[in-house]
Amino acid sequence: MTDGQAITDGEAITDDRTVTDGEAIADGRATAGGRTVTGGLLVVGDVVTDVVARHGTALVHGTDTSARIRTLPGGAGANVACWAARSGCADVRLLARVGADSAAWHRDALRRAGVRCLLAVDEDAPTATVVALVDSAAERTFLTDSGAVLRLSPDDWSPSMLDGIAHLHLSGYLLFAATSRATALLALREARRRRIPVSVDPASAGFLAELGADRFLTAVEGIDLLLPNADEARLLTGLPEPADAAAKLSLQVGRVVVTLGERGALLAAAGAVAGRIPAVRVRGAVDTTGAGDAFTGGFLAAHLAGADATSAAAAGCRAGAEAVTTVGGRPGP
Repeated sequence: MTDGQAITDGEAITDDRTVTDGEAIADGRATAGGRTVTGGLLVVGDVVTDVVARHGTALVHGTDTSARIRTLPGGAGANVACWAARSGCADVRLLARVGADSAAWHRDALRRAGVRCLLAVDEDAPTATVVALVDSAAERTFLTDSGAVLRLSPDDWSPSMLDGIAHLHLSGYLLFAATSRATALLALREARRRRIPVSVDPASAGFLAELGADRFLTAVEGIDLLLPNADEARLLTGLPEPADAAAKLSLQVGRVVVTLGERGALLAAAGAVAGRIPAVRVRGAVDTTGAGDAFTGGFLAAHLAGADATSAAAAGCRAGAEAVTTVGGRPGP
């Protein structure tokens, strides 16, 4: 298989076709949440191999610390796609770049989760890897090797990938390098041309700080929905209070939803906070990895099913609550 080809269901294809994994949905219609939806969800983002290390005691520098370690499929964009499928969206597609080393494994995991794969296979770079260090409070710290993720190139994109799509979601990780940023912006411009709504998740406060808030906001100006967490919202605005940050951001995009972890989420539009949604209380949280991705997937599935913003955010909170009860960033079996 050559660099830049996509794979679906084990078959190499070029980028001048719309890629689906399995049968097409008749007339582009699917059902989600009991409602009929015209068009699907396309996520353009990242696929990652997660190494999750859960340690019950503090890390001891220079020696061993006992941990329970698992290797799992992950990646913010892939996680969002899986959670959207889990939350009832029947037509979810994912464009991402993976290394040839693990393309088949990731494709199979996505297919089992109900996601249609558009995977560009990289023969020169391995699949991205994230080591997630999860402490006794279920909080996580990441070590990230971007691998093939940021090599997603304009050659991997085709406008036909938006055929039959009702919403485009971009993982902010793609904006942190020139090649993948160019690809994400190609998708964004084509979606705007077709009047398809677009959402973006900033994805990483650490990488966002390196890129710079101004460059990020310039790239996403005018999108329909921005989904930062509280740290990302603060970083993008310089404001300490998430509500103030959300209100300010909503002057630059159509709507803002800021996730607040165990404090739920808040909505903002037209320069003002429009709603606050409580979190779903959880007993026995084991890993917060992917909780924000789960919120986004749940929100988008509900939104595509016709829910208003408040109801969609409540659905996102339910998905986020489920996510913290399982190890890794994807839905459990």
